[in-house]
Amino acid sequence: MTSAATPALIAHLDALLEPERWADYCPNGLQVPGPAEVGLVVTGVSAHAALFERAAALGADLVLVHHGLFWKGEPLGVDRVRRRRLGLLFEHDMALAAYHLPLDGHPEHGNNARLAQALGAETWTPAFPHGGAPIGVVASFGADGIAPDELLDRVRAATERSDVLAFLEDGPERVHTLGICSGAAADDLPAAIERRLDAFLTGEPAERCTAIAREYGIHFLAAGHHATERLGVQRLGELLAAEFGVRHEFVEIPNPV
Repeated sequence: MTSAATPALIAHLDALLEPERWADYCPNGLQVPGPAEVGLVVTGVSAHAALFERAAALGADLVLVHHGLFWKGEPLGVDRVRRRRLGLLFEHDMALAAYHLPLDGHPEHGNNARLAQALGAETWTPAFPHGGAPIGVVASFGADGIAPDELLDRVRAATERSDVLAFLEDGPERVHTLGICSGAAADDLPAAIERRLDAFLTGEPAERCTAIAREYGIHFLAAGHHATERLGVQRLGELLAAEFGVRHEFVEIPNPV
């Protein structure tokens, strides 16, 4: 099994994702140290005990996630849950790295760029700034566009969610432009309206979005915070495997939110 130095993997990710461009809500990069060498990278959406247990069973050296352990505004103390999570990492000698807004915003490998690609967009451009830089994209479906129902089918397939919330009653007959901002970005719907987009896709819905979408004539879709943020971290694992020859496993911990 090929292994690579942990600092080299983290430096590669830092250079690729440029976390210094964002004023994020959490630290990006290595959050918990582990072994000096990495043979197996396990990727997952969010850092918690269930993921760490699965990663340990696989023999992971590095757990790489989108949502890490430490967030601004949370209590600084180590409670029972944090102790268990950290204990699993230390007991099994696994490092933890996390990339939040930088992974949303990368124009090629980020969550939103990967969603645009999975939806069959012809092109996409950065949009929806958070923390000082764009994290979402505006995707284009060309001169002919696609039907709203076709967009919904594509979103279901790309996110592997059959229960996508969709309000498609009052938007345009064809979707030429789609704003995509994964996770909890319902409040970017007004920005999509200001840009005169035909549709907007995020993860978590907000109650007010239904009326806003209907009254402003835009299609609105919410496919789940977790489901819209799976593709980016999987891609990071694939890139590390290709660049350093390490093994990669994506671990899905189902989450309906």
